[in-house]
Amino acid sequence: MKILITGGAGYIGSTICSALEDKGHEIIIIDNLSSNGSKKKSCQNFYQNDISNIKALNQIESEHKNIDAVIHCAAKIFVPESVSNPSIYYEENVTKTLTLLNWMKKADISNIIFSSTASLYRSAEDQVVTENSELQPSSPYAKTKLSMEFILEDFCNAYKMKCISLRYFNPIGADPKMRSGPNFSNSTHLLGKLIQAYESEDKKFTITGNNWNTKDGTGIRDYVHVWDLAEAHLKALERINSITSTLSPFIPINIGSGTGLTVKEMVSIFEEVVGIELNTKIMEPRPGDVAGNFADITNAKNLLDWEPRMSIEQGIADAIKWYRKKSI
Repeated sequence: MKILITGGAGYIGSTICSALEDKGHEIIIIDNLSSNGSKKKSCQNFYQNDISNIKALNQIESEHKNIDAVIHCAAKIFVPESVSNPSIYYEENVTKTLTLLNWMKKADISNIIFSSTASLYRSAEDQVVTENSELQPSSPYAKTKLSMEFILEDFCNAYKMKCISLRYFNPIGADPKMRSGPNFSNSTHLLGKLIQAYESEDKKFTITGNNWNTKDGTGIRDYVHVWDLAEAHLKALERINSITSTLSPFIPINIGSGTGLTVKEMVSIFEEVVGIELNTKIMEPRPGDVAGNFADITNAKNLLDWEPRMSIEQGIADAIKWYRKKSI
């Protein structure tokens, strides 16, 4: 297949690119490199531009006929930043997605795999959520993702498009072949901060919040290896025409491990992997923080024939290996 990937130079996008290339698919990437993309600057079909640039999109259409699908990863993703500056998040995530979709409609590209988020869900009492669980995004970032889902669903119903919205839980790790990985320079995610603490002299690590309604009071998350996440996109591409229908052209699917880990539990696993104990302290939650959830992945198993294969320990080890590679 011939696939256009927006945000294809970023952490997740570049890993998806590698998974697609490994299976012999042709990839085209558009990315403005605002997030210091890790991979595809030298890709033959790489366009350093913004998804709101109609001239660039038209150039892609002119130079790459018969694109089979779009994987839409381009977005701003930092929760605290979205709280302090929501305007740019609505501009970058919602307005520019609308431009992209209108171009797709004009270019007669009907299939899209969307990079969504589990932060759409309201925190559940038992912490496990299905695709039918209540949606209550708690940050401007999450609200933009829900807005994007609404737009996608309406476009699918009105314009005969088809969309699988993959609601990611917490991606960790790196491409096992070390072709791509996370950007640690501005990490707001747990594993990135754990690695930074481990590599520091004082080994200090801060847990933000310990009064959540969880087994030990710390937030709960569902961690999925980024390579498993990339393979979920392959499955979605292969099955989008068979699992969508005229009555259900838009389908959200949870992509996680199906198991929840609290922050304290994740810290303990990390300490076991690296063989040292961190100097942890507790602080108040950050703006936009929530107790968290983990995924019911029944639909991913049944509809996509997908389930994660990589362990949490492997994700931690791959992330550390990537961190050290980028630090050399």
